[in-house]
Amino acid sequence: MSAPTATPDRPPARRVRDERPSRERFATRRLTFSVEGDDCAGTLYRPRDADDPETVVLGHGFAAEAAFGLDRVAEHLADAGYAAFTFDYRGFGPSEGEPLVLPSRQIADWEAAIDRVRGIEDLGDGIALWGASLAGGHVVSVAADRYDVDAVVARTPFADGRSLLRSKSLRYLLRATAAGLRDRFAGLVGRQHEVKVYGRPGEFAALNEPGALDGYAALIPRDSTWQNGTRARTLLALPRYRPVADASAVTCPSLVVAGTNDEVVPYGIAEGLAADLPESSLVALPMGHWDHYDERFVEVLAHEVAFLDENLRSRGR
Repeated sequence: MSAPTATPDRPPARRVRDERPSRERFATRRLTFSVEGDDCAGTLYRPRDADDPETVVLGHGFAAEAAFGLDRVAEHLADAGYAAFTFDYRGFGPSEGEPLVLPSRQIADWEAAIDRVRGIEDLGDGIALWGASLAGGHVVSVAADRYDVDAVVARTPFADGRSLLRSKSLRYLLRATAAGLRDRFAGLVGRQHEVKVYGRPGEFAALNEPGALDGYAALIPRDSTWQNGTRARTLLALPRYRPVADASAVTCPSLVVAGTNDEVVPYGIAEGLAADLPESSLVALPMGHWDHYDERFVEVLAHEVAFLDENLRSRGR
């Protein structure tokens, strides 16, 4: 296994503009796909001046909706000549179903989203997966299980649930276990128990690290009806979720973007993931978990576009 190529200071091959691209550069199309009887909603961003463009499929992180910033990433990818498909997991945004944040369930949504894109005739054969935070782990697990993924981009990836056991206090872990079990038992009688998705340090929430309150809240559109709550059973599932264990089975090129100051996913976790991926590049930047949506957005996206140009677009030429 070769060591990942670290590129913290390499200038990207193409500059990404800070302002949002003109809508004249791309067209959007609403699509749906079914998973276990529920319809999931997605949006395809297709560049107007590209014939059979390669496609990037994008999914969001913990309990987040596509409207929480994925549209901005997709617009820039379309401006760079790629088709981009964003989607909402079952139970989130306009997608049908129960809003459960369970890795196995969301991975099934990823699989169905890829199959949906595969069925669109005027797109190229190449497909890349893009995921941030929890979805940064999903894309690794999905790519390890499929032969038709050509590139993977994992931003600040949640790659090893065991890190939660090391980073959280014993009091938090006991409370999380109790809340998760309470939700499971409540489900037997058609009820549920929720915990906050994000909160202040010391507050009982799935994400309560420094910066989580402001970082997550900044992603939510003002007109959103999203509620800061999720089924507590997810707190039982996350410590057992280890995409890093699937990394060695990924056969396509991968890019891991990590923050050396990440408050949610310790840098060493992302670095270890990159080391376990057989053909990987690691971009390490002095940023926190949320900065790639804001002050580091242009820089991070430029690295991703350069990676896609080298590993996805080139295969279609």
